[in-house]
Amino acid sequence: MPKSTAPRPVRRVCVFCGARDGARPVYLEFARALGALLVERGLGVVYGGASVGLMGALADEALARGGEVIGVLPQALVDREIAHAGLSELHVVDTMHARKAKMAELSDAFVAMPGGLGTFEELFEVITWQMLGIHQKPIGLLDVGGYYAPLRAALEHGAAEGFVDRAQLDALVIEHEPVTLIDRLTRAHAMRAKGRGLTLDET
Repeated sequence: MPKSTAPRPVRRVCVFCGARDGARPVYLEFARALGALLVERGLGVVYGGASVGLMGALADEALARGGEVIGVLPQALVDREIAHAGLSELHVVDTMHARKAKMAELSDAFVAMPGGLGTFEELFEVITWQMLGIHQKPIGLLDVGGYYAPLRAALEHGAAEGFVDRAQLDALVIEHEPVTLIDRLTRAHAMRAKGRGLTLDET
């Protein structure tokens, strides 16, 4: 991961999400909706490079609308996760560590949709990098159908018990609708580029 630099304008959004469809149709619906919205806003998509699950739905929708979609996939997972063959760019890297670093390098903001352990791990790593000052990029949760409610409760418990920094938790942008989430992330990014954080009212 490169050293922290001043934020550039938002050009691409990194989306962490599952390589499975999930148990409810709403997950795929929102993956497609987010892909469409990012293209509508003129934003490129950076994601895990697979053609299946929420990842595939996100990429397919953005590509169908003429958007830029960049995938990053470790060589060991090219066959297992079924690499998407129609992307604007596909970066094949050696390790999972290199995958996350490359996705972060290419992106100006992060969004986590529903997903499994890999999605959780990606989300917590970029939160930790933000806390350590390695990047200044805003991070959001698209909480589809209340999927992240238990995780939010766990984070609140960690803060109450003194193990999670309250300011770091407050900096996480959480919304249930793609439009609201992207609007807030864009505002948060603009404020950071001006050298100050956002209050809860401003987000």
